[in-house]
Amino acid sequence: MGDFIYRPLIRPPQLTSKLAWLTPAPYNTVMILVTGAAGFIGSNFVAALAQRGEREIAVCDRRGDDDQWRNLAKYELADIIEPEDLLNYLDEHKGEIDRIFHMGAISSTTETDVDLIMDTNFRLSLDLWNWCVEHQVPFIYASSAATYGNGEAGFDDDGSCDGLAKLLPLNAYGWSKHLFDRRVAQMIADGARTPPQWAGLKFFNAYGPNEYHKGGQMSVVPQIYKQIQETGKARLFQSHHPEYKDGGQMRDFIWVGDCVDVMLWLYENRGVSGLFNCGTGKARAFKDLAAAVFAALDKEPNIDYIPTPENIRDKYQYFTEAKMARLRAAGYNAGSTSLEDGVKRYVQDYLSADDPYC
Repeated sequence: MGDFIYRPLIRPPQLTSKLAWLTPAPYNTVMILVTGAAGFIGSNFVAALAQRGEREIAVCDRRGDDDQWRNLAKYELADIIEPEDLLNYLDEHKGEIDRIFHMGAISSTTETDVDLIMDTNFRLSLDLWNWCVEHQVPFIYASSAATYGNGEAGFDDDGSCDGLAKLLPLNAYGWSKHLFDRRVAQMIADGARTPPQWAGLKFFNAYGPNEYHKGGQMSVVPQIYKQIQETGKARLFQSHHPEYKDGGQMRDFIWVGDCVDVMLWLYENRGVSGLFNCGTGKARAFKDLAAAVFAALDKEPNIDYIPTPENIRDKYQYFTEAKMARLRAAGYNAGSTSLEDGVKRYVQDYLSADDPYC
C-alpha cells in the first residue's frame, strides 16, 4: 500500500530530489504544490487541475514499487519531490509557490506505528502551516471524518477549541488528524497569524478511481466488484451492534469527483477559510452500496455476511453522516452525486474499462 510517509531523518537536509530527466519548473513561475499527489484524492485533484489547463503543478509523494505511478502518468508535471525533501524544496522555491494542497498522509486506519503517523500526519502538517504563514501562501489540508470517532458527539464540523475537544477518534490515524485540527484552532484562538487562506477538509467515505494502491484500505466498491467478478457474490461485514442489521451499517459515501469539486471551489475562492465537512450529508447502508454495484453490472444482488475482524470491531464506525451547513453557508452550492450514479460511473467508466485511471 502506497502511503505518503515522512521520515525526516532518512536524508541529510541539504539533499534534494530533482530527477535528472525531469526539467524543474523555471524560476518566477507560479506553481500549485500538491502533497500526496500520487494518492487517491490527491491524484484526482491533479487530474482536475491539469484538465483545467494548469501546467505548473509540483507534486510531492512516493511513487512506490507498484503501479501507483499510473495515478499521475497522464499529466504534465512541473516537478516531483520526495516527502523528506519538501521543506528544503519550498525554501528554494519561495516566491514561486502560489498555494499548497496538503493531501499527503499515512491514511491506513490499521497502521500501528504511531510515531511514524505523528511525524507524517501532524508534525509535517504543522511545518507546512508555519511555512505558509511565514510566506503568506494559501494552505488547504486533508482532515478526516475519522476524527469523529464513534459518532457519539455528532458530526458537526465545529472548528472551535471547545467543539473539537468533544471528539474522541478511535484510531491513531484519526487522532493525528484531530490533533492538527485542534492545534490550528488553538493558534487561531490565541490570535496567531494564519495563512491568507486556510481550510481543513474532513473527507468522509470517498470512492472512485485511482484508489487501487490502497489494498485493503480501498473503498468497498472495487472490493465488491472484484468479488462479484470472481464468485458472483459480494461479502459484507456482519453487524456486531444490536441497533444495526447485517449490511445496515451506514456511511456517508462520497464520489471522489465531489471532493475534488470542493477543492476547486476553495481554489477559486481565496476568501473562504475554515474547517469543513466534505460529504454528501446523507448516510447510506453498505447493502445499498453493494446493490448499486450489482445494478451497475446488470445483476441481481447476492450478498454473504462475514464476521467483522476482531482487531477492528471496537474501532468500527457504524454510522457517519456529514453536516454540510458550514460549507453551504460559506457559499458552496454544488449538489452531490447520488450513490447509485457514482457507483455506476465508477464501475462502468473505470473498473470495467481497459484503463481504470482518471
